[in-house]
Amino acid sequence: MSIDVNNESGTDVDEQAILDVARYALTRMRIHPLSELSVIVVDGDAMEQLHIQWMDLPGPTDVMSFPMDELRPPSKDEEEPPQGLLGDIVLCPEVAKRQGEEAETQHSMDEELQLLTVHGVLHLLGYDHEEPDEKAEMFGLQSAIVDGWRAEQGMTGPSPAPTVS
Repeated sequence: MSIDVNNESGTDVDEQAILDVARYALTRMRIHPLSELSVIVVDGDAMEQLHIQWMDLPGPTDVMSFPMDELRPPSKDEEEPPQGLLGDIVLCPEVAKRQGEEAETQHSMDEELQLLTVHGVLHLLGYDHEEPDEKAEMFGLQSAIVDGWRAEQGMTGPSPAPTVS
């Protein structure tokens, strides 16, 4: 799997953890190992510009996903998933830091960025949270992936509760 993490934010973030959790999520979702993903970490001003341009909403947001080949997890019947360009995930550590501090179970900016990375991957794979049933499915899957990755890393305790807007 080719995953590029490019930190343009000026904030020190755990790029290796972002890379590792993205790889774990894609493997768990049975995405072809030759697929490609880009993760870009930006400051609040850059994220606000993207948020206005693409969503017509003011202020910076936590994560945005820009799918390319619209890859989907393979069905149980498919032996080999298709390969391709997944797209881009854009993360904002400024918003992640604030969300981690304000969460019911406070957690670090890096823990929030890991959660947001998985959230972004799921959006690239076609998951959404507009409707209650979609939200339950996506956030349940998101928690399972983050918890599985954390357990594999030897981290204790449950994953941060979803704070994604």
